[in-house]
Amino acid sequence: MTKVTGSVGLQQFRTEIRSDSGHLIIADEPESLGGQNLGMEPYELLSAGLVACTCATLRMYIDRKGWNLPEVIVGVELDRDESRNLTRFIRTIEVPGLEDEDIKKRLLDIANKCPVHKVLTGSIAVDTSLV
Repeated sequence: MTKVTGSVGLQQFRTEIRSDSGHLIIADEPESLGGQNLGMEPYELLSAGLVACTCATLRMYIDRKGWNLPEVIVGVELDRDESRNLTRFIRTIEVPGLEDEDIKKRLLDIANKCPVHKVLTGSIAVDTSLV
């Protein structure tokens, strides 16, 4: 099980997030919402997880196949319609120099199999307790 913890102090919205593996990131809200814009806001962090997983999944596949594709660029936009409680992730993948349509189709299929993609498109439950 993956565990991440976060804490916020008196500096409004600045949140230190730590992973069990020892990594630290700072999250914040933009100045327009009362934060200081010291780090990504929560929706950006959510999108970043999909970007990171897609990049890693594609890199592993490309390397295993031995294809000479030195760069993969993944972009994710998060579109939130609160009135319908609907969230869309709009993901784009660019592989500079890739012309082969069959390989493009295969990479798209592999991207849709990345673990974070599977989590986001599956059933999700959030169990919360106050300790």
